[in-house]
Amino acid sequence: MELAHSLLVNEEVYNQLGEVQKAEFIFDWLSYLEKLLLATSRSDVKEKQKTLVEQLLSLLNSSPGPPTRKLLAKNLGVLYSIGDTFSVYETIDKCNDLIRSKDDSPSYLPTKLAAVVCLGSLYRKLGRVLVNTFTDTVGNILKAMKSAESQGRYEIMLSLQNILNGLGAAATPCHRDVYKAAKSCLTDRSMAVRCAAAKCLLELQKEAIFMWSTDLDSVATLCFKSFEGSNYDVRISVSKLLGTVLAKAIISKHPGSAVSRQSIRRLSLEEVLELLGTGFLRGSSGFLRASGDMLKGTSSVSRDVRVGVTQAYVVFVSTLGGTWLEKNFAAFLSHVLSLVSQSHPKATQTQTDAVCGRRCVSFILRAAIGGLLGEKAQIAAARDICQTIWKLKKVVDAVMNEGNVETRVGSTDVMASQHMLVCALQELGNLIYSLGTTVAPLLQDSSAGLLDSVISVIQHPSIAVRLAAAWCLHCIAVALPSYLTPLLDRCLERLTVLKSSPEAVTGFSFAVAALLGAVKHCPLGIPHGKGKIIMTLAEDLLCSAVQNSRLSAQRTQSGWLLIAALMTLGPAVVSHHLARLLLLWKCVFPVSPKDLETEKSRGDSFTWQVTLEGRAGALCAIKSFVSHCGDLLTEEVIQRLLPPLPCAVDLLIQLSSVLRTYGSTLKTPSIVYKQRLYELLILLPPETYEGNLCALLKELAADLTASDIQVAASAFLLPPLCHQDDLVILSPLLQETDHRFIEEQLLLGNGIACGSLEYDPYSVYEKDVEGDSVPKPLPPVLSVISSAVRLFGVVCARVGEAQRLFILEQLLNSIKHTKGARQQIVQLHVVSSLSSFLKYLAGSKGNLGPEEIRRPALALVMGALESPNPLLRCAAAEAWARLAQVVDDGAFTAALAQVSFDKLKSARDVVTRTGYSLALGSLHRYLGGISSSQHLNSCVGILFTLSQDSTSPDVQTWALHSLSLIIDSAGPLYNMHVEPTLSLIIMLLLNVPPTHAEVHQSLGRCLNALITTLGPELQGNSTSISTLRTSCLLGCAVMQDNPDCLVQAQAISCLQQLHMFAPRHVNLSSLVSCLCVNLCSPYLLLRRAVLACLRQLVQREAAEVSEHAVMLAKDSREELTPDANIREVGLEGALLTLLDKETDQKLCHDIKETLNHMLISMAVDKLSFWLKLCKDVLAASADFTTVTCVDTMQEEEGDKGDDASVLTTRNDDKSYPFTNPRWATRVFAAECICRIINQCENAHSAHFDIALAQEMRKRDSRNDFLVLHLADLIRMAFMAATDHSDQLRLSGLETLLVVIRRFASIPEPEFPGHVILEQYQANVGAALRPAFTSETPPDVTAKACQVCSAWIASGVVSDLNDLRRVHQLLVSSLTKIQAGKEALSHLYNESASTMEILAVLKAWAEVYIIAVERHKSHRQPLKTTTYSEDSVRNESYSSDGLLDLVHADLGTLSRLWLAALQDFALLTLPSEFASQLPVEGGAFYTAETSENAKLHYYNSWALILHATALWLTSTGFVVADPDEGASHLSRPVTPTSMCQGSSSGATVKSPEDVCTDRFHLILGISVEFLCSLRSDATMESITACLHALQALLDVPWPRSKIGSDQDLGIELLNVLHRVILTRESPSIQLASLEVVRQIICAAQEHVKEKRRSAEVDDGAAEKETLPEFGEGKDTGGLVPGKSLVFATLELCVCILVRQLPELNPKLTGSPGVKAAKPQVLSEDGSRLVSAALVILSELPAVCSPEGSISILPTILYLTIGVLRETAVKLPGGQLSSTVAASLQALKGILSSPMARAEKSHTAWTDLLRRALTTILDCWDPVDGTHQELDEISLLTAITVFILSTSPEVTTIPCLQKRCIETFKTTLKIKDPVVQIKTYQLLLSVFQYPNPAVSYPYIYSLVSSIVEKLQEIDKRKPEDATELQIFQEGIKVLEALVSIAEEQHRSQLVSSLLPILISFLLDDNALGSATSVMKNLHDFALQNLMQIGPQYSSVFKTVMASSPALKARLEAAIKGNQENVKVKISTSKHTKNPGKNASIQLKTNFL
Repeated sequence: MELAHSLLVNEEVYNQLGEVQKAEFIFDWLSYLEKLLLATSRSDVKEKQKTLVEQLLSLLNSSPGPPTRKLLAKNLGVLYSIGDTFSVYETIDKCNDLIRSKDDSPSYLPTKLAAVVCLGSLYRKLGRVLVNTFTDTVGNILKAMKSAESQGRYEIMLSLQNILNGLGAAATPCHRDVYKAAKSCLTDRSMAVRCAAAKCLLELQKEAIFMWSTDLDSVATLCFKSFEGSNYDVRISVSKLLGTVLAKAIISKHPGSAVSRQSIRRLSLEEVLELLGTGFLRGSSGFLRASGDMLKGTSSVSRDVRVGVTQAYVVFVSTLGGTWLEKNFAAFLSHVLSLVSQSHPKATQTQTDAVCGRRCVSFILRAAIGGLLGEKAQIAAARDICQTIWKLKKVVDAVMNEGNVETRVGSTDVMASQHMLVCALQELGNLIYSLGTTVAPLLQDSSAGLLDSVISVIQHPSIAVRLAAAWCLHCIAVALPSYLTPLLDRCLERLTVLKSSPEAVTGFSFAVAALLGAVKHCPLGIPHGKGKIIMTLAEDLLCSAVQNSRLSAQRTQSGWLLIAALMTLGPAVVSHHLARLLLLWKCVFPVSPKDLETEKSRGDSFTWQVTLEGRAGALCAIKSFVSHCGDLLTEEVIQRLLPPLPCAVDLLIQLSSVLRTYGSTLKTPSIVYKQRLYELLILLPPETYEGNLCALLKELAADLTASDIQVAASAFLLPPLCHQDDLVILSPLLQETDHRFIEEQLLLGNGIACGSLEYDPYSVYEKDVEGDSVPKPLPPVLSVISSAVRLFGVVCARVGEAQRLFILEQLLNSIKHTKGARQQIVQLHVVSSLSSFLKYLAGSKGNLGPEEIRRPALALVMGALESPNPLLRCAAAEAWARLAQVVDDGAFTAALAQVSFDKLKSARDVVTRTGYSLALGSLHRYLGGISSSQHLNSCVGILFTLSQDSTSPDVQTWALHSLSLIIDSAGPLYNMHVEPTLSLIIMLLLNVPPTHAEVHQSLGRCLNALITTLGPELQGNSTSISTLRTSCLLGCAVMQDNPDCLVQAQAISCLQQLHMFAPRHVNLSSLVSCLCVNLCSPYLLLRRAVLACLRQLVQREAAEVSEHAVMLAKDSREELTPDANIREVGLEGALLTLLDKETDQKLCHDIKETLNHMLISMAVDKLSFWLKLCKDVLAASADFTTVTCVDTMQEEEGDKGDDASVLTTRNDDKSYPFTNPRWATRVFAAECICRIINQCENAHSAHFDIALAQEMRKRDSRNDFLVLHLADLIRMAFMAATDHSDQLRLSGLETLLVVIRRFASIPEPEFPGHVILEQYQANVGAALRPAFTSETPPDVTAKACQVCSAWIASGVVSDLNDLRRVHQLLVSSLTKIQAGKEALSHLYNESASTMEILAVLKAWAEVYIIAVERHKSHRQPLKTTTYSEDSVRNESYSSDGLLDLVHADLGTLSRLWLAALQDFALLTLPSEFASQLPVEGGAFYTAETSENAKLHYYNSWALILHATALWLTSTGFVVADPDEGASHLSRPVTPTSMCQGSSSGATVKSPEDVCTDRFHLILGISVEFLCSLRSDATMESITACLHALQALLDVPWPRSKIGSDQDLGIELLNVLHRVILTRESPSIQLASLEVVRQIICAAQEHVKEKRRSAEVDDGAAEKETLPEFGEGKDTGGLVPGKSLVFATLELCVCILVRQLPELNPKLTGSPGVKAAKPQVLSEDGSRLVSAALVILSELPAVCSPEGSISILPTILYLTIGVLRETAVKLPGGQLSSTVAASLQALKGILSSPMARAEKSHTAWTDLLRRALTTILDCWDPVDGTHQELDEISLLTAITVFILSTSPEVTTIPCLQKRCIETFKTTLKIKDPVVQIKTYQLLLSVFQYPNPAVSYPYIYSLVSSIVEKLQEIDKRKPEDATELQIFQEGIKVLEALVSIAEEQHRSQLVSSLLPILISFLLDDNALGSATSVMKNLHDFALQNLMQIGPQYSSVFKTVMASSPALKARLEAAIKGNQENVKVKISTSKHTKNPGKNASIQLKTNFL
């Protein structure tokens, strides 16, 4: 195909190709040429223009297919518009000649059509250049049209549209001729021609003034005619024409010239609307030509005209626009409502007509109000609708008050106004529903009286109005949950008061039912007690029904309706009324069949009517119970439900005889009864009515074949039984469109009503299936059939085989025995029920049964496959495949396939061929590739042939659809057929006329299936694959050019598939441009395809997609739809706008997903752009007041001035990208802001660092960081948080919370000591304040509390006075909740007040925790103060100040916290303790709402627990208030007490008991939570819980409790062990270890206390008899599970082994494992190991001496193990933190009193020696591996042993010798750091007071030290480290001198002095010496000055013996005499560091 890519056709290649390839080649060349011409320079084009024109014109004669001719024409136009135009006239003449040609053969037709298309394109491109030829051309074309067939007429109309477009006003001379021609085409047989004519006229009306002036009436009449018999596309096109022309008639400004020629009267709005109304009411019969039957009142307007006119209304208003509608709304509303008013009785003469008319009116209103008006205008519209309702209400009242009862009910006025009322009420409901809480001000406005107006019509005489009013109330309640309870109360009260009015009883019970249906949409619910009131009222109505015959029926219906609606509240409410419900259910049916017989003989038709009504109601209530309260359906309940069922079925069987007896008035009640029973049985498990199956089956069969059913309602019966994918080949009506609401009535056929609420009042409480519109139940006559069909499937699958065979044969016969239309109806019902049966059987994996059952089933299905009704054929094809599926026998399946083949080969009629071809596809779908490939070949062969049958587009469509199913199901088996199939598809795409859109749609599905089959192979580079890929892309290109929107949608989804499998080969820019163009298409399915594709593209390449879209918007001039303003706001902004307008749920979901993906990948890079988008959306609708008050925030924002001005100058709409976005869009924008902040968290750190951000901004102005937009973030959060819409307020508060959490800690660089959020405190306060008003819903207040606590806790505000503003809000809510669950609003469910109370308590808890933490951290001395003094003062003031603020309310808070914890403890008890819980609930929840309340407790308990623990520790568990212990705890249950017992006379508890209870409460909650951590437990909760335990164990009293109760301690340890095992987070593990440490401390304290008291008690007794305290008692045994120490060891080992696996002896003991190198752990790991070691070292103190012996080996092994594994050499001789910890632990263990205790002394000594040996073994390993160890660490460890143990451990010769050896070795190490440390350690050893320890070291090591010093002395130290080594050495020697005995001292001094003196310098040398030498000189001199006086005798002797030394010393002393004082003082300083170091070392470990 690459060969086709050139400017001229490559003729050589072209001539070698076959026919199909030639067509492909040409199309490919043309599409390439189109792009190439635009890119080629003008001169190059001109050079080759002549040849190119010849080539293009020669193509005209090669009979090009439709897509090719379109491209050919386009290219000619482009070529002439770029190149020279001199030959264009020849071309036009040539085309005209071709059109004139007399050749009428079909083969010549494509050439003629191509010529027509070319003319259109040339004129469109060149326009005025060709003005002098156009009259001839148009004349010629119009002449040709007279003899043209439909394709010709279609192309001529489109061509004329292009000619008119190109010439504009210049075409005026031909306007009339074109108009005349188009008029005739507008009522053409072919629908495609009608569409084309409508497009042509739409173009014409732009210039032809007469169309919207003088000829307006005839245009309208013409359009009405065109609607007759139209399809969806025609209605779309013609309504667009009609609506546009009428709108033009109203708004046009007539040019002056025209006025002079003919006086044109401007039409008033009334006249135009009147014109439209005529079409709606009288259809195409026009004004005066009302035909005879119309006058007689027999005919009604055909539905398609009415639907078309309805769409025209919508186009008319949309064209005029929102502003126009706002101005003229009242007039428009009254006109639209009048369409169903009493002034046109014909329009609503039958119920069916009225329902359809109402639908149309509702659609117009919804589209106009919902689609065009912004929120403010919508509220005004709601006001107008209200006025209308009042007016209509007055009319009714006037009639009702006249005369007596008889006249008034039948009065026509009342009945006629009902339809207007229904439409007004439904629209009002929808409007309020969509406005949500933003409509609140309107409801509060008493002048509008909205609620009163709705409630006033609830008693309207018409049931439809009563139901519509009820539904309207439902919508109000869903939109404004705060109105739900008051409305419910009001309706219940009216219902009770007006019990004697039949209208009131039904009306208000409808209202109550509708309101109950709203509860499930309102998370805050209604008070629990309402259920009881409603149940009682319902019972009352049922019981009083018999008292008054006038009200019997109404009361019965109302009673059951209320009960049925009550069931929707779910198990929590219903469980309380279950017993009463079951009792009523039992009483409503006779007990035995005998009673039923006696019943039949009694009563009259009225009593039977009431009885049936009551029983139907009861069945409905039980159905509602079963579907909404599944949890309550226990075995026991089911048993109690069963008894009445057989009786209900018996009555069903008897109904026909009852009907015969009492006449036809019972017909409707009996149908309703049937339907209710069937619906209930469908829901119940079939086992429950096992005994009645056969009787039911007979009854169902009779119903399905009854002789009195007149309507064939296939359109609602069959779609559920067909496969969803197959419905697309049927009428487009079955597909989803924006007009589905009105188009549905065409689907059902003329005799059938569409669904409406009055057909089934019980649906008023159900949620509607499609979106949120009014429920639309079908009439009972239809719905009973659909229920019967569904039930038949279940029952037939359950009966025996004989019964099954009998019924199927009976059904088969019933079809044979009927004729004509009746037969079609019966066949429809029978086949539906058979399909239902097979579907159920296949679903439940059943089997059909023996051979003889297959026969009738097959006969039924085959009959249906040949039915003229396409839907029935579709269902039959599905049943055909299901039949094969349930028989499950290969031979049978093969036989079915063979039957299909034979039928298809022999049959010639369309019906059989379509039916059986789909049957083949279905077989494949359900049974895979029907196993053998031979089948596949025959299938494909046959379908190939059928799909080329150009005589019947239907056969092509069905065959291709079937082929797509086979491709899908065959998978890889299909590969051999891929190439021929693809070339077939391409051939058909290139040749099938565009007028057969349905064939193209099927082709698209085939292509899609092929692409899926090829899958990732499409990426390949082989020749065959690339050919396939090119063909696929070519197919997509052809489909993209197709005029039909659904084909374009197919093209987009094919490209989407291709992009998924082979992204490199799909041209992204052209795909994106195609998507952008169709973003606002009027076709829903096309929009869906566009968004599904976009959603996929942006997941990979968001940035590219966005750029392409903007480029396209900038380049293109006219293509983009005006709705999507991509040029200004980018693709993202266009999507946001679309989201605001779109109503389809699926589409909205896709838009949000697409935007989210774009945000995730681009928000950080395009930060300003995204924030501006969100800001525009939020600000566009903010009230003016809020905007201005936000602008005062930051005066200094000079650079942001422009934004502010945008906000304040709102009059200029043009500058504003978003006009009045809805609240849902604003909520989405607020959520986007939070997502943007989250995205920035993962990006550059400068986003949250203002100094860095400003610096990087200076470097490059393109850098953009979030912190620079903080003002905007706060402003947006503020706007959202103070909006009218509650959802938006919640989102705004959430945004504010995120902003506070992310930005709280960022310092303000200009004001050190302050943070950047501080300047926004006024805004935060202002945003929070409205959430604390009394009318705010609890969920908003709860969220606001969270923000308050976060703000206070963030520490942003340090000044208490500023903090008080927000603090005051919390105080006010605390006051509000103090009264507990009683005081809060009764508007919502009790659990809502629980939520609010707990949110407040949690917020306070958070503040208190922070206050205590700050207080603690400030009490510790501030070591490093970087602040100025006064900032420190401020800080400390605020830290204590915050605590003081909380302190004021702490008394109240602590009581409430304890009460909340008590509640939580009760709620978390296992279900078996339910009976012991308090009956009235807890402090903050009621018993009935406990399930809902649990969730709120789970969200807040952890922080409350932590705060309570902190409070208890702060009081030290002392009950401060003297009466707190007594009075508060003896009161009845109130939140202020601890809820200990509700008996007021209970014994007063002692303070000790109170504390114990509180202690166990906190401990119990913590343990319960920690020991069974749910997967959803948050980190926050676990941490809070552990901190609470820490706080608890911080004070002595709880510690003593834990210490004295060993089991408790062990349990806690086990729980903590489990936490450590299951949670990886280091912070949680550290917190757990801290608690473990505290438990061990508690145990230690306990043991100490016991020992002390024992010693005091037995002071006089002998020591030996003292009992042993501590674990291990006398035996030393520790029992796992009973031992605290053992549990602790387990836990510590777990921590240590997880960090250092090498410590596990199993691991290191195994032969293959080499000891690893020591390692440095991560910071977290080191902390954990250190904490575990601290705990280990504490353990011996908890044991008895014997016990300590048991655990010592383990502890030593672990401690030394840590030392060994982590002793890494660090620079500067530092010790790693783990080594330091293990040395510290070692020191703790070695100096333990147990080592000295007489009972354990010997064992300890032995063990400690072994430990020392282990350390020494590390030193000189056996196999020479462990060379990496740090010598300093090991040497320090040895020193610790020497100094901390008793002498006998280390003085045994073998050990001592090895220790000395190690010191020797280290002294030899060259590393200076090691030497320094060695000297320091030796110094401490030498100074050890016990000579037995120190002397051997002195003897062995002194000589080598002296040698070392002399060696340094010889070569003089060169640098500071050597100097230090020398100094440390000298210190060691000096220490020795002081220790030595007199006789040795002289010897030591005499060896020391020469070394010192040798370092002295004389004056000359001193001047030139290095700093090291100078320091050395000073050091030596100073030491000499000290030694001299101390040991004068020795000193003198040495001096005397060496005159040289003496001389040197004297010189130095003299030289330094004058400043010696200074020197001494300085030398003291130089000594300090060394001294400090050694001291520090000592304190560390020694």
